[in-house]
Amino acid sequence: MASSSPAAIFKAGNTAVITGGASGIGLALAKKCAGYGMKVLVADWNAELLAKVPADVAATHQMDVSQAGDWAGFREKIQKEFGGKINLLALNAGTGAKHSFDSPEGFEKILNVNIFGVVYGITHLLPLIKSSSPKEDSAIVITGSKQGITNPPGNPAYNASKAAVKSLAEQLSYDLRTDHPSVSVHLLVPGWTWTGLAGGQPGAGRDTTAGAAANEKTKPDAPWWPEDVVEYLEKKMAEKQFWVICPDNEVTEEMDKKRMAWSAGDVVNGRLPLSRWREEYKEKAAEFMK
Repeated sequence: MASSSPAAIFKAGNTAVITGGASGIGLALAKKCAGYGMKVLVADWNAELLAKVPADVAATHQMDVSQAGDWAGFREKIQKEFGGKINLLALNAGTGAKHSFDSPEGFEKILNVNIFGVVYGITHLLPLIKSSSPKEDSAIVITGSKQGITNPPGNPAYNASKAAVKSLAEQLSYDLRTDHPSVSVHLLVPGWTWTGLAGGQPGAGRDTTAGAAANEKTKPDAPWWPEDVVEYLEKKMAEKQFWVICPDNEVTEEMDKKRMAWSAGDVVNGRLPLSRWREEYKEKAAEFMK
């Protein structure tokens, strides 16, 4: 039988598998899981960061999530060392470099990591999760981006990849609803978070501010720490929410909802795409946001 709340997965003896887990939100999630007494396995491409993950937090595995062959080896490790048990699967690995339409190679890299890092994770590891359902409660957390919803101009490759991730998460949630109701799916959409992708020191968090100091950078007031995002995720999982749209210290939940509603209105109202950023719509968009 399924638990009353997906957040009940955070308990001693359960197993968490986290990609992109050597820094940022992934590492913060690994520490939260370890704090509950869970067995944790993190995967990352960065060997240097993996080496810094404390042994009492997680076991580690180096891999490239965009390579199908690497996933086969990762699955084998989970089967051999963790008995094939996965209670929490966090498909969090991603890359955020900017690429324009004149860089097909850049598009290929972004799409391979951000999309196939999720697709391969689902196709290789979902069978392990299903095999223990419904006896074992499980959750799948997929990290998306607000840019995959509102699609701001300037980074078409990244935006397209995260729009695809949103679609994949929605489809997965729908597909599992009947045959495997004990497996919940959650789309984690962080706000501005102080990680390596956003200007912070990779590996630094609220409890490791020395990392930021070493990078000679001070966290601005607006972004959340990765730990804040993970706390919000746990809260929304407890509420059985698929959508985990994180605010930050500058953007509120209400602002996010209005931005998303305006973007959807481009289609409904026949406006030009990305109207929120076009001169002819700026006054109307600003009034809508008020």
